[in-house]
Amino acid sequence: MAQSDKITAVGRRKTAVARVLLQPGNGQITVNGRPLQVALPRATLQYVATQPFRAVGGARFAVACRVNGGGISGQAGAISHALARALVKSDITLRPALRKAGLLTRDARAKERKKYGLKRARKAPQYTKR
Repeated sequence: MAQSDKITAVGRRKTAVARVLLQPGNGQITVNGRPLQVALPRATLQYVATQPFRAVGGARFAVACRVNGGGISGQAGAISHALARALVKSDITLRPALRKAGLLTRDARAKERKKYGLKRARKAPQYTKR
């Protein structure tokens, strides 16, 4: 795929959906029109979102993300998933490194629904003998 092309990909985590647009650039990341540091204020979330770049050794793209749904933790995971997919589209030789780091697998864990008769999904009310 030519460097001048724009590459898009979709990533998901919990209930968050991220659409990523890769363009040739210097590694600048914007999320919903804001810098990554503003959109994801915690350093750990910034680390999660930029993991694919570290797995392949550097960022030679400018990244624009549109994320909706979920909280900031799910959004960071969705950005990471979308970024990994987009990097594979840009260069198929990056696939083994991203696969080994576990960044191409969709993390299917989500909140379990509450059941009737229980306080939460699995927490039962306190048992009283008498």
